[in-house]
Amino acid sequence: MHDSAEPSDGHLMQAYAHGDTRAFETLYDRHALPVWRFVLRSVQQPELADELVQEVWLTVVREAMRYEARARFRTWLFTLAHHRMVDYWRRHRPHTSLDASTEDGASLADTLATESGFGPERRLDSREQAQALLDALAALPPAQREAFLLQAEGGLSVAEIAATTGVSSETTKSRLRYARARLREALEAFA
Repeated sequence: MHDSAEPSDGHLMQAYAHGDTRAFETLYDRHALPVWRFVLRSVQQPELADELVQEVWLTVVREAMRYEARARFRTWLFTLAHHRMVDYWRRHRPHTSLDASTEDGASLADTLATESGFGPERRLDSREQAQALLDALAALPPAQREAFLLQAEGGLSVAEIAATTGVSSETTKSRLRYARARLREALEAFA
């Protein structure tokens, strides 16, 4: 949330569309890190994340004059990020599916069952727990990971996630429920 004295994202976009570059800088400062984390944790490649996020912000610049506040700016921004990733994967991985085998012959779903290697007697510090969460997040099926990250990083509601990803609210709720359950299971294995 922003201080009530601060201009809303919608007002900043309008100001930027009319030439106020400081308005863009404020928007960028507010949203750059969450968008970058969302993309990075989705594509799992820092260089690719940088490239895709740059494309997102270039789209914001190009669309400034046409921007209409039909939804929250943050929702629109994360939708742009979602579309950039989808476009990238369509161009570079046209035949990958959730059931496809990885290089070691396992499906993406199979990777969730991998043993952590940590026994219950080992006490994890917060850095190891954070890494365990990131590993568990990376192991989620892409649709579940994206829904979780849109909520966790983007602060989007179920309805906004559904609109961003082009699925029903029920599908979104299901993806979030499964993602949380799998993350909880993975973290309990480390405890």
